[in-house]
Amino acid sequence: MLTKRIIPCLDCDFGIPEGRVVKGIEFQRITYAGIPWELAAEYDEQGADELVFLDITASHERRETMAPVIQKTASNVFIPLTVGGGIRSLEDARKMFNADADKVSVNTAAITNPELVNELARRFGSQACVVAIDAKRRYLRSEEEALRAINEQREIVETKEGKCWFECSFYGGRKFTGVDALKWAKEVAGRGAGEILLTSMDRDGTKDGFDLELTAAVCERVNIPVIASGGCGSPIHLKEVFKVTDASAALAASIFHYKEYTVEEVKRYLKENGILVR
Repeated sequence: MLTKRIIPCLDCDFGIPEGRVVKGIEFQRITYAGIPWELAAEYDEQGADELVFLDITASHERRETMAPVIQKTASNVFIPLTVGGGIRSLEDARKMFNADADKVSVNTAAITNPELVNELARRFGSQACVVAIDAKRRYLRSEEEALRAINEQREIVETKEGKCWFECSFYGGRKFTGVDALKWAKEVAGRGAGEILLTSMDRDGTKDGFDLELTAAVCERVNIPVIASGGCGSPIHLKEVFKVTDASAALAASIFHYKEYTVEEVKRYLKENGILVR
């Protein structure tokens, strides 16, 4: 059995010089959480397996990801660093790799130009190509809605709250695409993506736990690693996502940024509950 990875996430806003780490709730109500390279160094010391660094406003505001900040962050850690936000081309990706990123994550550009996934995988290798999927539940509240979803060939999932499909968003959750997240996950896996960073928009920042039904549904449909994201509020939630789904890794932000738990404490808890971690 492969070990499960614990990945702190640094959501960064470059609206101020040098950026800042922020955290929101359901992609809104953003609050300040720290300085990227300082938090990165802390998490590395605590035993994080990887870090995800996301410029959450780059795609929306059409700004390039801040390579100098990434380079400074990477120089403070000795674990893999994934960088996403505003990466629209092979050249953008190359800049991130030159800034010492280990992987790049694409969302908006992949949806608008799916061939980019193929190009990234061919040029830099599948292991360096992560596709981020930000998914929101769309409940089918009536027979008419259910029939429309069937006609549109949506992948419908039976959840505790009722039947739904999952819609992809982009531009940092500001726009919805009409793209079925489960179908999209299968497509990007087929195009050569090496990993999927799956975020539940409904759970993001709520600390109510991961969307287990969404995560399980994606894991069942692809044969590449899936990182569960959105909703982690305690070590119990990490245990649940690893016990209930085939997620290879779990991402968390709030519980680490606000010193509720350390990565070391989380890993100790997981080991005590039979989850294999490093």
